[in-house]
Amino acid sequence: MSRRSTDRPRRRLRVVSGALPDDLYDYIPPDEIGRPAPPIGRPPKHDVESWTVTDDWPERVPVTEAEIDLFEAWFGDIFDELFGPSR
Repeated sequence: MSRRSTDRPRRRLRVVSGALPDDLYDYIPPDEIGRPAPPIGRPPKHDVESWTVTDDWPERVPVTEAEIDLFEAWFGDIFDELFGPSR
């Protein structure tokens, strides 16, 4: 009878404790690059009343035939529900 991988004795990992080197992964602490460290915890709630929406799209947005075909292939059923069947 063959042994399964689950029948193998488990090896114990040896944990070595101690201080990590200061240059682990060569990261630069945030205070040394001129930016503060990101805040810890939940972000503040945003007041949507103070948001400003700017529309800088042109009046007519150019669309290629390939883009139209792609949207009709993937979303044709939804377009038919929203706008009625195509003629």
